[in-house]
Amino acid sequence: MDREAPLTVADVERLAEARLPAELWDYVAGGSGAETTLAANRAALDAVAVLPRVLAGTAAPDPATRLLGSAAAVPLAVAPMAYQRLLHPDGELATAEAAAAAGVPYIVSTLSSVPVEDLAKTGATTWFQLYWLRSRSVVESLVARAEEAGCEALVVTVDVPVMGRRLRDVRNSFTLPDDVVAAHLDGGALSRAHDAVAGESAIAAHTAAAFAPGLGWADLGWLRSRTPLPLVLKGVLDPRDAVRAVESGVDAVVVSNHGGRQLDGAAPSITALPAVVEALAGRADAYLDSGVRSGTDILRALASGAHGVLVGRPVLYGLAAGGSRGAGHVLSLLAEEFRAALTLSGCADVRAARALSTVRTVRA
Repeated sequence: MDREAPLTVADVERLAEARLPAELWDYVAGGSGAETTLAANRAALDAVAVLPRVLAGTAAPDPATRLLGSAAAVPLAVAPMAYQRLLHPDGELATAEAAAAAGVPYIVSTLSSVPVEDLAKTGATTWFQLYWLRSRSVVESLVARAEEAGCEALVVTVDVPVMGRRLRDVRNSFTLPDDVVAAHLDGGALSRAHDAVAGESAIAAHTAAAFAPGLGWADLGWLRSRTPLPLVLKGVLDPRDAVRAVESGVDAVVVSNHGGRQLDGAAPSITALPAVVEALAGRADAYLDSGVRSGTDILRALASGAHGVLVGRPVLYGLAAGGSRGAGHVLSLLAEEFRAALTLSGCADVRAARALSTVRTVRA
């Protein structure tokens, strides 16, 4: 990567695809069903046109902000992503180190292949993402581990009652190698992620066995009473759910369709964002997830009402292409592009970016 440093996330994506086996690339890049929502995320972001301000006298914008009280050099956090040792031997250690160097929060997945305690030692600001498991005692132990490791927020993913039908993985009979495990879970259903069955995704089988499909608002109330950490709901698209979240004591929502990997046909996240922000009415933060690929996308999200974004696949592309340095390069690209976008839109800081107006363009 050093001799010809990639200039965009798309450049890094091509490097990653060339380096990974086809079935692993499908696991990372694919979506659910016909991948309609996966494609729609990108098209919808491209349709958001920002109205820049002029004569603002902004020579050196400040891209820094705070996300739920956590310092962020750029208004982004690294999204929770499972099993990163599939892509590089260092896995989550490499991406956490990159996040620490970039000065942005790192969200640890329940299905991380490196435990949260080790990731906290990288110096990264960590949040912990929680999947709701069938055993409440395991959920409680995960929350305790996150608190003890110094995580600064809990992110509850609420759009995976079951795993979306990811056809690329089904066709590839995708399974985890024996040396890649969910470091926070022990045995039992976990073994199913390593059992190859023709025409089935082993990861989907593991999810069906381990996750509780009946997560409800009462469970969230129990969690709210259990932890003092800021609570984030990831996977909100309907404004009515955003209102219910605030009433349940949630501190932020992530407007997300899981990167097009759950309900195929769900609305693009950027399309759903403005109505969710309006429903929140300043009572909780809103973050955008799904489809962010550039600093301009971050600006689009802020101008549409978001307080920040979560970035997922681009970081994985960097990890696959060059380990910690590759992931760090992606985060540096996004920061550089975002600073340029602030300057070009006449914004001195993140607050000014959130005050920008947008229009929606329609492609012929």
